[in-house]
Amino acid sequence: MIAHVEPFHATTIGRLAYELAAQGRDVIHLEYGQPSTGAPAAAIAAAHAVLDSEAGGYWESPALRERIARHYAEAYGVTVSPEQVFLTCGASPAFVLALSCLFRPGARVALARPGYVAYRNALRTLYIEPVEMACGPAERYQVTAAALDAIDPAPDGVIIASPANPTGTVIPPEELAAIAKVCARKGIAVISDEIYHGLTYGPAAQSMLQHVPDTLAVNSFSKWFSMAGWRLGWLVVPPALIDAARARIANLFLTPPVLAQHAGLVAFDCDEELHGHLANYARNRELLLAALPRLGLAHIAPPDGAFYIWADIGHLTNDSFAFCRQLLADTGVATAPGIDFDPVDGNRFIRFSFAASTPEIEDAIERMAVWFAARA
Repeated sequence: MIAHVEPFHATTIGRLAYELAAQGRDVIHLEYGQPSTGAPAAAIAAAHAVLDSEAGGYWESPALRERIARHYAEAYGVTVSPEQVFLTCGASPAFVLALSCLFRPGARVALARPGYVAYRNALRTLYIEPVEMACGPAERYQVTAAALDAIDPAPDGVIIASPANPTGTVIPPEELAAIAKVCARKGIAVISDEIYHGLTYGPAAQSMLQHVPDTLAVNSFSKWFSMAGWRLGWLVVPPALIDAARARIANLFLTPPVLAQHAGLVAFDCDEELHGHLANYARNRELLLAALPRLGLAHIAPPDGAFYIWADIGHLTNDSFAFCRQLLADTGVATAPGIDFDPVDGNRFIRFSFAASTPEIEDAIERMAVWFAARA
């Protein structure tokens, strides 16, 4: 039997947006979670130098793995050996690699709802059962120790995302510690999606490795490093899974692009430029937080991190996909429908990405103000 995988509706909105742009329409992309900025200038220069001097091939950068291992010591006070670091073509293969190392078909893995659409669909593709926990305002749209502990029978694993997509919420350190205790007591394996680390507007996010040393931690160069198109990510595995991960990555994925690896190594030392991007996101966040209530969108998740706002539009529609299509057609502003992230209640939610430029965010707000007012 072939696994049933639901479509990613935001990509449909994206295709429609690009079709409108090809027709000459002025489109603002708030549907995708990707920075509007490019890779750091020094990283691009390093890639040019490699392109001019090397043929390229199947290669995994020892220097980059060492740099990533050092990053965990510097950022989190966690010891990770370079042998535990596996370089991948973005976070998506890293997530599949983690699942295939940990679980057999038929295993049960808990995750928050709303949550990133690919978690649910990747699990189903591998014949692993998603066990979704309804997370609303009371839980700050996040996994809690109490909700995880209440699942009976206990799941084989849990996916933690902090900051989360689509909500931008961050799990406090004390709650991460409580989740870790539940996992230890019940033998629940942990996969932690940490691709939005660095992108927080308050205290820095903690790595689950600080609480569960055997966590499989996923990260990427797509978000903080502004390198989505370079397709470079990584997975940290516990020592006991190094051989399993090595066998799977060699057979399923090989290595990420050579140019991306060279650029990624340099990107780690481009803090000033990258913090400039964070300042822009913070400005965009404030603009939207001020504007959305004026549009009638008063109920939103607290965007502690990432670059998303998850807003309730239930007073306007019961079909978020049709709503996003109409918003795009009428205003040229592309957004993501909530049904991607929540198959139960997502019909009344919408996700805005504020990773665009500040002038684009200001323009989008101006366009949407009239459109929402007409529906109020």
